[in-house]
Amino acid sequence: MARTHRSARSRKGRMPVWLRVLTLLVIAGGLLTTGVIVHLARTLPDLSAIEPAPHTGETVLLDRDGRTIARRGQSTSAVIMADALPQNLADAVLAVEDRRFYSHFGIDLIGTTRALMANIRAGRVVQGGSTITQQLAKNLFLSSERTYERKAQEVLLALWLEHRFTKDEILALYLNRVYFGAGAWGAEAASRRYFSKPADDLSIGEAALLAGLLKAPSRYAPTNDSRRASVRATVVLDLMYATGRISQSERIDAASTPIRVSRGSSSPGAGWFADWVMTQVRELAPGYQGDLIVRTTLDVDAQRAAETALTQGLGNPDWARGAGEGALVALDSQGGVRAMVGGHDYAQAPFNRAVNARRQPGSAFKPFVYAAAFEGGLSPEDIFVDAPISYGDWAPQNYGDRYEGEMTLERAFARSSNAVAVQVAEATGRGWVMRTARRMGIDSPLENTHALSLGAYEVTPLELGQAYLPFMNGGRSADAYAILSVRTAEGDMLFEHEPLQGERVLADRILRQMDQLFDAAVSYGTARSARVDGRLVRGKTGTTNDNRDAWFAGWMDGLTAVVWMGNDDYSATTDAVGGAGPARVFAAFMSAAPVPPRGLDAVLADAPRSDDPIANLLSPPPQAQPLPGPEPLNPQDPADAPPEDEADPIADLLGRLGGAQ
Repeated sequence: MARTHRSARSRKGRMPVWLRVLTLLVIAGGLLTTGVIVHLARTLPDLSAIEPAPHTGETVLLDRDGRTIARRGQSTSAVIMADALPQNLADAVLAVEDRRFYSHFGIDLIGTTRALMANIRAGRVVQGGSTITQQLAKNLFLSSERTYERKAQEVLLALWLEHRFTKDEILALYLNRVYFGAGAWGAEAASRRYFSKPADDLSIGEAALLAGLLKAPSRYAPTNDSRRASVRATVVLDLMYATGRISQSERIDAASTPIRVSRGSSSPGAGWFADWVMTQVRELAPGYQGDLIVRTTLDVDAQRAAETALTQGLGNPDWARGAGEGALVALDSQGGVRAMVGGHDYAQAPFNRAVNARRQPGSAFKPFVYAAAFEGGLSPEDIFVDAPISYGDWAPQNYGDRYEGEMTLERAFARSSNAVAVQVAEATGRGWVMRTARRMGIDSPLENTHALSLGAYEVTPLELGQAYLPFMNGGRSADAYAILSVRTAEGDMLFEHEPLQGERVLADRILRQMDQLFDAAVSYGTARSARVDGRLVRGKTGTTNDNRDAWFAGWMDGLTAVVWMGNDDYSATTDAVGGAGPARVFAAFMSAAPVPPRGLDAVLADAPRSDDPIANLLSPPPQAQPLPGPEPLNPQDPADAPPEDEADPIADLLGRLGGAQ
């Protein structure tokens, strides 16, 4: 009996099996959780020092007349401090982003649960439950990847931030670092960008508009779609009223008061130019962290005219003819970029086609062929036969497979005959054509093939415009540039552009002969649509195989412009040709843009003076002109061509004239 009694007591004092299992599970779970937290803590970034805002410095871009184009970065002085939060903006941001910000501990359990239930009902993610603290943690330290590990790190960092900073400090950090669109990082920069005022001075309606941008900065930016931004601001006002941050009368007053958005930049499309310039600013002021003021060559009025013209061209089916994208770049006689449009919509596609898109220029390359031929002794009046030709297996065709028989080189250029252009290049020597194009500004790779004369090798619109400058400015080369000066906010000059006279690359005789050809192309040739009433316009069209690329390159007075239209995926257009959309866009742009006068060199090159022995010498007598024909007049095959540093067309011409005397 005693043994039985002791056994019962032993069973009574022992822990039940289920409780022991539960205890073990709790211990194991605790150890596992601790291990996960330790692992996550070891992978967290350095938390030792957090600045109120990133001190990258603000760069203010001005046009040539001192008008603001764009702002990049954030001013070192434009930092919102925790003890001076802009009340209207803080109320608007909290109403739309985190209404329980001051009551939660970094994680909003109510908001997270509500978002989870909504997502389950919808079967997809329709709501987010992240607090401002969590968003700050992500912006400060984490990537945007959506993984469970990153989300767990975000929670830990949010808890750490709540322990390390006060609520006001967290809100200030958030406002200083969040993106508001249009290149504006931080609330202070956004306030000055959109309303030209500090964040402290924002009205309730203006604050609501800024707070509304946080959901999708590019989509709701008022510079891209003012109506959509206004509708979004109204939603924020409703939330501010619903959370008790404003009264009904304040809500009604804010909704009924028109919000005036500062132009802040010349137009949304100036972003392409601004992005291009910023890469150069970093090189001119390496390592400088303060605020910079950059004066550029851009002309705000010309920029607006360029954007309007290209938008009109791409939006008009009769002009675009299946082209979904385009680019326009305009240069003055010194190479200064007066306007640059890199595509249809900067907000949707910031890729700069004016600078980075490499496409075949087609017949827009032919001016270099004819300039080389005239240096070799041909003239616009020489006769060639426009008829089908072939070189082995290669048989170029005219557009529409149309041929006109005998014609002058002037008419061949105006009508853009491929057959004649190929014959001219073969007669002159393709090596010399390549050197002429290089001398004038084509930097992209070219190959010594039959297709060279038809523009088969890719260039960028900016590059082509640069290479056309000598035709306009009196025969001098000019490199495209965009920056006139870079100085600090205190006025210290870090860089100043020094105007340099470009190298003379075309003689006056060649310029006059080429001017005759360009005039013919606009007067009765493929470039007729580029004409501007009462103004002198010169230029050349270009269209590639299957109408993939359509070009117009030319000038009016002292402004050269290149227009390209096509599709980003290189697909064929319906029927885009250089003489349709690009030529009309050029004319629309030139009709509206401020056009500088031609330079002195260009004026002096228009006609030789009887008392100028050099000009007369460069115009050889008739008997010195070689006869036209398919045989090379001045063979310049790669093996026979002089080195590029010796390829001086003026010296070469003077030498040949001297030998003929």
